[in-house]
Amino acid sequence: MRAVLLRASGGPEVLYLGEYPTPTPGPGELLVRVQAASVNRADILQREGKYPPPPGASPILGLDIAGTVAALGPGVTHWQVGDRVFGLLEGGGYAEYAVLPAGMAMPIPENLSFEEAAAIPEVFLTAYQALVWLGELQAGEQVLIHAGASGVGTAAIQLARRLGAKVHVTASAAKHEACRALGAETTIDYHSEDFTARVLEATEGKGVSLIIDFIGAPYLKPNLHCLATDGRIVLLATIGGSRVETLDLRLLFAKRARLIASTLRNRSRDYKVRLTQEFAERFLADFAKGRLRPVLDRIYDWSEVADAHRRLEANQHVGKIVLRIA
Repeated sequence: MRAVLLRASGGPEVLYLGEYPTPTPGPGELLVRVQAASVNRADILQREGKYPPPPGASPILGLDIAGTVAALGPGVTHWQVGDRVFGLLEGGGYAEYAVLPAGMAMPIPENLSFEEAAAIPEVFLTAYQALVWLGELQAGEQVLIHAGASGVGTAAIQLARRLGAKVHVTASAAKHEACRALGAETTIDYHSEDFTARVLEATEGKGVSLIIDFIGAPYLKPNLHCLATDGRIVLLATIGGSRVETLDLRLLFAKRARLIASTLRNRSRDYKVRLTQEFAERFLADFAKGRLRPVLDRIYDWSEVADAHRRLEANQHVGKIVLRIA
């Protein structure tokens, strides 16, 4: 089969289309003919040699796909060849064929294209895990979502609104309208505004109950200042840096704060199966009814994969960048 391969670790220029052995589905797995795969920051880190795949996972980039079932592994009974499916992978999405655990596969709603479906799994499951499993967000609470126009950010805004929360986001000014269209009530330009002051103003000094953060070290202290008592911070990345030079731990005690760091890719398959199935049970119908939607920034042919990576790295996107697999 054809797949996007790496000449070496490095920049987007190391990506190329080449030949790779077609995988074989094992027990409880599906072989999927991939029609679309989304581009995630984890792909960039893996391309740079900074984020190796988990043991046993495909070395090919790509963490979520949409396509049709091409073959069933032993023991799979509830899917059929030809079914339209999408889901989260352990690796291998930038290829004509990929192995998808049957328990992590979801049926594509009839109103969604392959490209739209491929834009859902990684970001919506990450957002669901952060908001619900880790952040314990409740109806009536207020949440601050940093990088609100990112893939996970656009998913988190929508899910938080469906859960009955009031949403505040940080994003560059050009992306505010897109965030408001998804349900954000307060949009803050992190380039020119003090987000702590804006959040405290919007919450009448009470602060937010939950913060979803991708920036890391530079935001930890201001996050704590705009956190409500008994609030939670879920840290999903450290794009802005990982080392905090000075931090008075009394800030944590003053807020009775919980700081939770999490990843998804290196979780066990059982964990990801449970996460997928709970999310699908609660929210898959919302995509069919238009109450939730994948936010597509741009679709690239997979021969243009280097350009897709460059766009993500430049933070030019709103929502998801997707590859169409020919």
